[in-house]
Amino acid sequence: MTIKKKITATSLKQLTLEERRLNDTEIAGFHALMSKAGKVTYYLYYRIDGKQVNYKLGLASEITPAQARDLAKTKAGEVAKGNDVQEIKKQAREDNLRRKHLKLSTFLNERYLPFLTMRNPKTSERTIKHLLSRFKFLLDKDLSQITAWEIEKWRSKERKLGKAAGTINYTVNSLKGALSRAVEWGLIESHELSKVKAIKADNTRVRYLNEAEEKRLRHALKERDWKIREARRSANEHRSIRRYDTMPSLDDVAFADYVEPLVLLAINTGLRRGELLGLEWSDVFFGERFLQVKASNAKSKLSRTMPLNNEAFNVLTKWREQTPASRYLFEGKEAGKPLTDVKKPWATVLDIAMIEGFNFHDLRHHFASKLVMAGVDLNTVRELLGHADLKMTLRYAHLAPEHKAAAVNLIGK
Repeated sequence: MTIKKKITATSLKQLTLEERRLNDTEIAGFHALMSKAGKVTYYLYYRIDGKQVNYKLGLASEITPAQARDLAKTKAGEVAKGNDVQEIKKQAREDNLRRKHLKLSTFLNERYLPFLTMRNPKTSERTIKHLLSRFKFLLDKDLSQITAWEIEKWRSKERKLGKAAGTINYTVNSLKGALSRAVEWGLIESHELSKVKAIKADNTRVRYLNEAEEKRLRHALKERDWKIREARRSANEHRSIRRYDTMPSLDDVAFADYVEPLVLLAINTGLRRGELLGLEWSDVFFGERFLQVKASNAKSKLSRTMPLNNEAFNVLTKWREQTPASRYLFEGKEAGKPLTDVKKPWATVLDIAMIEGFNFHDLRHHFASKLVMAGVDLNTVRELLGHADLKMTLRYAHLAPEHKAAAVNLIGK
């Protein structure tokens, strides 16, 4: 049985199962239909191209009669212009389905990279390369198919390989951020990575070099440097015999390449790798003997100055003589672009020095620990490291066990 009344909250309450259908008296085709279970749904009935269509507007439990009326007016207006709103809705549903089958690799390269580039062009490519490298096994999967279980399995393997909790957390959080954007953009309804809780990092780990290890590290830098020079001499002799153009000699420069000055600067300033690689020569003030870490280059987004001790000053003076035309202290293969990766040469240095379990970032720990063991107060160490509060400084700069023991033994003398 069908009745005709203006569809309102009151008329809907009066609708019975026997009546089932309520036709609106103001908008042609607008009606409410009650199911056998008592659920009421709004529809718009219309004809187009000889086809009869009952377009679903929504459930009475989700939208009000006034909202349904406004929607009915809008859709009726579109139909009047010759648009089949049901067909448009179907097409949108199919487009949405195709979007849900978007591969992770396609999403990262074609959707997420342009977005990151607009926000922070300095780090966007590095973030995408990191995700593509770490999650190769997921690249051909649809975004909607990436599960928490797969990430947990990957994380377990990484832990067995000895990867640090902080590194793993960073990688997982990077993927979480990408998938959350996909949800925000309507490409997927949701993702499961919220179930993957961060690994509790061991903040007490501070790896620094003992005296013997630092000597071996410095010796390894010199040995690597010597090998590069020898290889250049040999290559030039070979080319000269064959009357080929020779490469520039390395015999008259202080450093064979950037590795030694980079490592020595890290030891003497405690700057993060990204801060070091982002330094420009305009950030170095030789007359005043300090360098400046710009806010845009600092992790804390706060600028700070770093005094140059004698070794750092001498290293930079000699390195500047070798690189008079460069913009950055440590340029990559492309002129005018900063170096982005030091993994291979750093691994070579550690291998020569026979040092294990020591990352490039640990040079920062080494710098901080040496300051504290030399009696520098923690607040000064905090300022030099660029920490926002003292808690981080306590983590990075706690004392060597033998130094603590020596301090306690002073009381017993």
